[in-house]
Amino acid sequence: MKEDAIILGIEGTAWNLSAALVDERKIISEYEKPYLPKEGGIHPRDAAQSHASNIKEVISKTIRKAEIDLDEIKGVAFSIGPGMGPCLRTVATASRALSLLLKVPLLGVNHCVAHIEFGRWLTGAKNPLVLYVSGANSQVIAYRDKKYRIYGETLDIGVGNAIDKFSRFFGLKHPGGPKVEELAKRGKEYVRLPYVVKGMDFSFSGLVTAATSKSKENSLEDLSFSFQENAFSMLTEVTERALSYARRDELLLVGGVGANLRLREMLETVCEEREVKFFVPDRRYVGDNGAMIAYTGLLMLKNGMATPIERSSVKPNFRPDEAEIPWF
Repeated sequence: MKEDAIILGIEGTAWNLSAALVDERKIISEYEKPYLPKEGGIHPRDAAQSHASNIKEVISKTIRKAEIDLDEIKGVAFSIGPGMGPCLRTVATASRALSLLLKVPLLGVNHCVAHIEFGRWLTGAKNPLVLYVSGANSQVIAYRDKKYRIYGETLDIGVGNAIDKFSRFFGLKHPGGPKVEELAKRGKEYVRLPYVVKGMDFSFSGLVTAATSKSKENSLEDLSFSFQENAFSMLTEVTERALSYARRDELLLVGGVGANLRLREMLETVCEEREVKFFVPDRRYVGDNGAMIAYTGLLMLKNGMATPIERSSVKPNFRPDEAEIPWF
């Protein structure tokens, strides 16, 4: 395969539908059409219907912006999992059709691995410990023996979902993370909330319950501040312990919650104290995007890891430690 091969990547595991064209050197073009619920959280069936209605536009505009011929596309990559089943199936169906139409390999990408590989590509991190924090996932990960190994993870819900549950209780529209972050900046008093770290794992469901139960006697600003401090301190504690255990001198932060400046500040402090290099992609690339799928698909194609159509069923619970990583 030529080094300048172009891969089309399609991401649609949850609310953000995105496509991108990538080669070894750069992101060529990208376009997205997120599903934004009018109220409440993400409804998988509604999100999938939104993706189905918009996927043709998203792919077409991505290709038009690139100003390339279709025969320059050498592979179609898509998120095979983890994610919401209806959303995954919608994107997988479109990707299979494109693969057959263009007569190019289909590449089923592990969504979590894509965050890591794309983050390494963008930042130059070589062999980092990774803190992956998104809606459904919160994991501390590092590479060893051709796989990404999980050193610690949430025992219930991801930190992003915890923040969204907290924000929905107070009537804040999705996505709740940026709104809670702004409210937290105005918090003045710390409200005592559960801090749950069990060995190398953490738990957020009790934090949500406790924070929402104290809404009558505390301001939303103080609760937002306290919620963030507890949740991010839990993540930082486990990350610091894993840095020592895994003996890494690099830390990479990826996932949508990685856009939060307070979380970054906590991790930067740990890294400065331990003389560890801290890496985080540009804020627009920490969350879900088609470029990360395209780039990881490119790595798969280079290593002969095309996905046969008959084995391209989606995997809603596909863990990063189940994916083979031969290119590291």
